[in-house]
Amino acid sequence: MSGVLQPLTPAELENWRRYIGRTSFHEQFLDVESLRRYAVAVGSTPEVEKSQPPIAHWAYFSDAVAQSQLGLDGHPQRGVGLIPPIRLKRRMFAASSIRYSKPLELNQHARLKLEIIGLNHKAGSSGDLVFVELQRTFTQHGRERITEQQTIVYLESSGAGTGVVSHTPTAEPPDADLWEPNAVEVFRFSAATFNAHRIHYDLPYAQGVEGYSNLVVQGPLTAAKLHAFAQSCSPKPMTSFAFRTRAPLFINQPVRLRRNPGDHSFEAVRCDGVVAVTAQATS
Repeated sequence: MSGVLQPLTPAELENWRRYIGRTSFHEQFLDVESLRRYAVAVGSTPEVEKSQPPIAHWAYFSDAVAQSQLGLDGHPQRGVGLIPPIRLKRRMFAASSIRYSKPLELNQHARLKLEIIGLNHKAGSSGDLVFVELQRTFTQHGRERITEQQTIVYLESSGAGTGVVSHTPTAEPPDADLWEPNAVEVFRFSAATFNAHRIHYDLPYAQGVEGYSNLVVQGPLTAAKLHAFAQSCSPKPMTSFAFRTRAPLFINQPVRLRRNPGDHSFEAVRCDGVVAVTAQATS
């Protein structure tokens, strides 16, 4: 057998679209120590009682899925929870758009509403892609605090191959930060967010199964770094933040976090000049 997946059928797509509108509700006590672990994992101050880290709500409401319900990649099996049983093997965090109404209060209960709000199909040159839109609404005391719309993309297992990124010397812009993620940093972020995707810690899997050249840096970790960098550029609290992943980042290779002059956009640039993550911030 070739192992090549057959193209998705209209019947499959129609069945998966029936999941649109499905919702689930979750409640959690927002303890300080969980946020503290998340804060140090993204390089923020551990004094979270005084200053919350970037995208602090990611410290909470992680999927507690039984070991028997995990797939080969470490993510929950398709069809577990809200996500439809999409048969494309690879999963990636593609984008997020966050609106802040009011910070979450620590040592209080919060409620999360999850809802599938969209499912879109695209047939690209490398095969089928399915984009799932997930709305996450956080409330406390009956009032909305944070709304996040996540885009998760599912794609074929083949065609992920990415060569080793060369370390091309580049001049450092004056309005930029240099960041070089390592294996420990990536592992701690996975631990703080309960992310078991094996491309972030299992090198034989990342190379042999998904075709990457090295361990992959989480898109959300890069987003948290861009969020912190964007906040450092403005004295006002952030009211919205959105990001999109465009190319993988790898451990032990420098990344430039920079601001585009004249607007509210930011980007994480690989050492070969490829823009890996773009972001928009509003204060």
